[in-house]
Amino acid sequence: MTDAFALLEFPRQPWLEPDALKQAFLDRSTATHPDKFTDPNDKESAQARFSELNLAHDTLRDPKRRLQHLLTLERGHKPEEVHDILPETADLFLEVGQLLKPIDTFLAEREAQTSPLLKAQSYPQALEWLGKTNTLLSRIQQELHALEAGARELNARWDCDAIEKLFHQYSYLQKWQAQLNDRAVRLGL
Repeated sequence: MTDAFALLEFPRQPWLEPDALKQAFLDRSTATHPDKFTDPNDKESAQARFSELNLAHDTLRDPKRRLQHLLTLERGHKPEEVHDILPETADLFLEVGQLLKPIDTFLAEREAQTSPLLKAQSYPQALEWLGKTNTLLSRIQQELHALEAGARELNARWDCDAIEKLFHQYSYLQKWQAQLNDRAVRLGL
């Protein structure tokens, strides 16, 4: 397994400054971009290196993937993806579930409508659901920002168990964020 931290010359740590990460990627990828080479062997080698750099950057810029990669490097195996809902996110889990169920019912009914007039009449209800969805998305975004602060703190004190807990929190929050974003798009149609 390629060490994405080493490839981009960063220390293994839970938090990385996004701008510094982006700059490191740009510096290295510019130097190895395949278009800079004319010799087929050099071009092929550069393409492989460029692909590695892209994968490393994608891994490290996403907090969940970065933490998963870090734990894999440190422990020698990936952390479990499925985990019990943590007490810190249990209330949010219930709120997301309680909101998605009626939204999904509403969307199923609205998407089954063939009449443009009936679809238009459902628009005020869609806006109401969209408002509730956006409120919950905002709360999830606040939680994700709080996790960033936790990751910064973990840079100073290494604790693999705390890093794994953070990984699981990111996992759930990002999953719920994606589900709510999907419903927000469908509600806006």
